[in-house]
Amino acid sequence: MDENWRPLIPGLVKAYLRWKHDGPQHVSAADGSSSENPSGATYDFDIDVLDIYSLASSAHISRAPTIEYTAEALMLNGYLGSSPFSPSLAISVKTLDLLRCLRLYKPSFSMEAYTKLLCHQYMIPFHRRYRTALADAFDVYLTVLRNVRHQVLGALGRDTLNWRVLNACPPCGYELEGEPPLKFSRMYCIDGNNSLKRLAPVGNRKAGDQRNFTETDYYLPVDFVEKYAHEVRSRQIPEKIAGMRAAGNPSADNGDPTDGGEDGNSACTTNWKAAAAEEKKRMWGVFEETGIFASACRHGLILWLIDMVRSGELAKYPLAIVAKVHEVLGARTLCGYDIGCSFQKTIRASFLGPDFARLESRCCVNAFHGYSHAYSCQTRHHPNVIEGMGIEDLETLERVFSSSNQLAGVTCYASAYRRRIFIDMFFQQWDDDKYANLGTMPYNNYVQALDIINTKGLALADALQSLGISLGDLKTFGEEEDQYFQTVGDETPWDVHAMAYVELLQELRDVRTQLDSVSGRFLNTAPNNYEFLPPLSGPTVYETDLSQTQRLETQRRTLSERYNTLLQDVVATEVRLGIQARWQPSDPPYAETVKYISTRKYQQALGKLQKLVIQRLFELHKLNLSQTVRTHIAKSLQTRCKAIRNAVNAYNTAASALVPPRPTLDWTKVSHYGFLEEFDLLQDTRADIRDKPWARPAVRETMKLTRRIERAHEEIVRCNVEVRRLHTAIRDEDMLFGAVLEDLQRRRDILYGPVHEFCVRRRGLNAHVLACINRIYALDGFTGDPSPGQRVGASLPAIVRPSELERSLSVEGRELDLELREGLDLDDEDEDTGDLGGLVEYLANLAV
Repeated sequence: MDENWRPLIPGLVKAYLRWKHDGPQHVSAADGSSSENPSGATYDFDIDVLDIYSLASSAHISRAPTIEYTAEALMLNGYLGSSPFSPSLAISVKTLDLLRCLRLYKPSFSMEAYTKLLCHQYMIPFHRRYRTALADAFDVYLTVLRNVRHQVLGALGRDTLNWRVLNACPPCGYELEGEPPLKFSRMYCIDGNNSLKRLAPVGNRKAGDQRNFTETDYYLPVDFVEKYAHEVRSRQIPEKIAGMRAAGNPSADNGDPTDGGEDGNSACTTNWKAAAAEEKKRMWGVFEETGIFASACRHGLILWLIDMVRSGELAKYPLAIVAKVHEVLGARTLCGYDIGCSFQKTIRASFLGPDFARLESRCCVNAFHGYSHAYSCQTRHHPNVIEGMGIEDLETLERVFSSSNQLAGVTCYASAYRRRIFIDMFFQQWDDDKYANLGTMPYNNYVQALDIINTKGLALADALQSLGISLGDLKTFGEEEDQYFQTVGDETPWDVHAMAYVELLQELRDVRTQLDSVSGRFLNTAPNNYEFLPPLSGPTVYETDLSQTQRLETQRRTLSERYNTLLQDVVATEVRLGIQARWQPSDPPYAETVKYISTRKYQQALGKLQKLVIQRLFELHKLNLSQTVRTHIAKSLQTRCKAIRNAVNAYNTAASALVPPRPTLDWTKVSHYGFLEEFDLLQDTRADIRDKPWARPAVRETMKLTRRIERAHEEIVRCNVEVRRLHTAIRDEDMLFGAVLEDLQRRRDILYGPVHEFCVRRRGLNAHVLACINRIYALDGFTGDPSPGQRVGASLPAIVRPSELERSLSVEGRELDLELREGLDLDDEDEDTGDLGGLVEYLANLAV
């Protein structure tokens, strides 16, 4: 079908523009109303139609002699046929456009549902041929619109390579002359999502729609992504996780984003691998595309997308994004990723490493996900401690995926072509919505930053005075804390080898004891005065004696073999460590190592308990989120509490084995823990840190307060820069619109209509954004420049003149005033996002 439609598309685009902006050709409806037919009856024809507005069952199509194809004649009359030649059914363009608009704002709305709605309005039974005709016509209609959009962007000078990524978000990319420098030129986030899956065909069967959708600048080319396919090899992983991997996964040898670093078995990495393996269990054999890997700027506008094909989050996907960022966005970028701590090491170990260092780029973890990482990771990679980040949480993609998940119901069974079309449509609309909120986000951030500075600044001053310390002392304490947590729990090579040697001795002694016991029982089965005689007992007693004797002999032989193996290991270890005399339980090295083993078991029990309680803290707070997730989390919490009880019991056993014993824990107290460092400060039993200043709760709380205020001041600086960029971009864009429209109108170009429509919509959005910017300028505490600036590289200063934008601005200003008077605060996100923001704020206030 695509091959038949392709040569008709240019003519359909021209016919669509004539119909849309010059008015339709005269049409006679089936109700018998007459019309003038300038082309004569020879070329006119009647056709069955579907039109949700008129509910006409047929239409009389006027066709001029110069119109070569029926499809063009239909389009000039406002219809699109279900096939390129000799169609038997046509759908009105307005009906198709209504479907498009419904899909933009309700992505889960299916083609079948819309067809059933049409049949209901027409009072006819639903037939699948109507759905097929509607779907085929809708594909062609979207192709026509994409061609029109491409021409509009070309007229505005926006069709160059990477224009969208470089310019779609003015606060990120519209750099101005003389603006203060920012530590990070761009902040963006990356993550994978497995909701937008598509079922794989059965076997090697190829049938149905074989088209490929490539008319998008959101997706990175497959050949570009595949350059990084073998950059990272899969690392050895625990058997428990490896068992979750699906059989037949074609990407099993390719590494994931954590496999490139040297600490592939860190707590952060192991937890992420386990979660990813369980999530992708038995997935690869069922789905062709298992989801998408996305990237977005901090304001929510999409940068690039990649389809994950028969795999989970392999390293090639984020590495390709980072490579594209280096190529297009340049230096001093910050990447937020839920496993950013390990992924940064993967980048440095790849051939992107030199560029990553030269461009002064770095990675971090997202604010919400970061609280599930080890505290040693949080002291270096959490947004709260990174200079220059402001109060940004980089959880943008969680909000993106929360919305894009609506597409899951229509992409799972779609063809590859239509799946990508739906995804492309969704993210175009998503970007339009995020652009409309570009003024709201800095307003909310500005208000939040001012509130932090004003309310917590006085508290910080009082804390410094009462503790008798300075800001310089707090910085020193932070460095000491970071150094401590980077080394806490580290074992020296001697510790490891001594522990292994003592464990071998203990096992050897236990096996020797068991072997002596079994050998003794086996020999005791023989009488004192043994003499071979035929069996005198009955068959039942004899068989019982034989079975018991054979069982004892088997146990004796097994234990003997195990003893010999352990003895060989002990001798080999002694030779390696240079031990002249075998250690005995009374020897000091043996006793010290046993004590160390007990301490290690204690630390492991405490670490498990820490993890479970942190998860419980997260889940307790989530119970205040939207109703859609409460039931699931409540059930999960019941299971978690049982696990915590078991972990408390294991901890108490390990704590009692220490010399001197550690205090045991009471379940009722553990269930109410609210400070994460209550666990981490217990980790190091080899060094007493109770006298360290940064270990005191009051000092730690002051350190956290200081970081929060520092991030708030950084956010003020960034907002001042980004708001002025946005103001300048809107001013410059309005000047461009005026000049382009004037030129198109003067030349009577057919593109004047669609370009004018584009400009009207965009000016409406710009007026709304400017109204929000004016709100920022009016804030008590605003410290930026309230006037637009000059873009870097612009040849001449912009000249401001009155326009439709300024007239629309007053209307938007009144609308915002009305909303505020009604108690409707400026909000750029939905309910779920508000819940997420509240949760991040709650976690930020924990004493970590």
